[in-house]
Amino acid sequence: MISNFQPNRPSLVASIFGFLLCALGSTLFAADTEATLEQRISTHIAQEKFQAAVWGVKVISLRDGRTIFEHNADKLLIPASNAKLFTGALALDRLGSDFRFRTSLYSTATVSKSGTLRGDLIVCGRGDPTFAARFNEGDYRKSLYPVYRALKTAGVKRITGAIIGDESYFRGPPMGYGWTWDDLQEYYGAETSALTVDDNTIDVAITPGKRIGDPCRIVVKPTTRLLTFINNASTDAPTSRRRIKLDRPVGQNTVYLDGSLPLGSEARLDAIAIHNPARLFVELLAQTLKERKISVSSKRRAIDWRGRLLEPLDTARLREVAFVESRPFSEILNVMMKRSQNLYAQLFLLQVGEMALRTRAAGAEDNDPAFVPTSEAAGLAELAAFLDEVGIPKGDVLLQEGSGLTRASLIKPSATVALLEHMRGHPAEAEFIAALPIAGVDGTLQNRMKKTAAEGNLRAKTGTLRYVHTLSGYADTAGGETLAFSLMLNNFRPSDANISARA
Repeated sequence: MISNFQPNRPSLVASIFGFLLCALGSTLFAADTEATLEQRISTHIAQEKFQAAVWGVKVISLRDGRTIFEHNADKLLIPASNAKLFTGALALDRLGSDFRFRTSLYSTATVSKSGTLRGDLIVCGRGDPTFAARFNEGDYRKSLYPVYRALKTAGVKRITGAIIGDESYFRGPPMGYGWTWDDLQEYYGAETSALTVDDNTIDVAITPGKRIGDPCRIVVKPTTRLLTFINNASTDAPTSRRRIKLDRPVGQNTVYLDGSLPLGSEARLDAIAIHNPARLFVELLAQTLKERKISVSSKRRAIDWRGRLLEPLDTARLREVAFVESRPFSEILNVMMKRSQNLYAQLFLLQVGEMALRTRAAGAEDNDPAFVPTSEAAGLAELAAFLDEVGIPKGDVLLQEGSGLTRASLIKPSATVALLEHMRGHPAEAEFIAALPIAGVDGTLQNRMKKTAAEGNLRAKTGTLRYVHTLSGYADTAGGETLAFSLMLNNFRPSDANISARA
């Protein structure tokens, strides 16, 4: 399909093609090229193996907006992570590429001359996802260094009160709408929180013991006692199969490890999403501060938006001892898009929604926080307003959360192409396009389409759920024409287990 183009590759054929276009006019040759492409795609999607599936395809030229190919372009289909195109575009539009998340460190007391903070330290998060090893040279010990450095700069050497993790900035459940229970222990189903650390997951390395029959050994990063392991996994004969299963029941931080590993085999690497990530944040922060010689008490707790209904946060009576600002939003968007990070996408939607809510509340005389819409609902309302500005008809995009993890969201291929067309002229066009994975180069397309005409040329967002496969973005033709496309395949299961649907 798109990978059959010869984009951005100087060649004799391309040179001759360009010469002919100039000499004879482009209409005939463009039509012939488009007819060939139309036939290729039509033949591909009409194969018998797709009989039970549903294809939705639209391809347009960004040179003049003409439709080059379409099939079921106005059919509502499950987008999977193609939903992130909409969340990313919305956040760029509403927040701006230079936006920075701010985490405030409040207290009722001032810092004494000796460096003592005689009171509680309230860490008030606003959704910054950059407290993570990935933003700190891969070193888990440095994930919360920005908070430590801010306190050190403020002269804090000792905290006598509790460390309180305040995640009340976002209102609503910690999961996106329609996320299923069996995803919630996985790294891609991590709970959202205004206080996020290390993507709200714990990396786990499981290795066999020294002898057959020994329990398997478990190493976690970052190190925390918040997660409890019930280890039922053992070491088996060297010729045995690797059979390991991790299970963290919903709403718990107890992980059951079952199965076995062959003696002498390599480590099994996994990741477990944590329950109550704000509590993990304060535990790791206390650990970091102690390691860096800032004395802290053993008192620590977390509080969410419902807790703040009973115990309101009155910032007018508090002092902002210090604060931490994230990297520019464009850098974080890059990670979200290229790695298809569900947590970040949902945090972006919540941030947009909460900022809209608080802007409106600032001018309202009567605002009962118990009856304010959730941050997610407010974010979706902002998305609806943004799509209206773009000119996408109401009902063409039915997102229920920000990441695409739910199967309750539906999008038309034509709507995705309209968004892609709009973002080409947006003030943040460069940041939006730079964030998309590049075929054969990086992100979720790093190992796809290598040694094809798409490699290094096609920029697109992937999307994968069970029986759902999508790809939408941009590609250049040999003639230098940029295409915007959306390919959506729903309800497809390959008959051959050795051939992926992506192929």
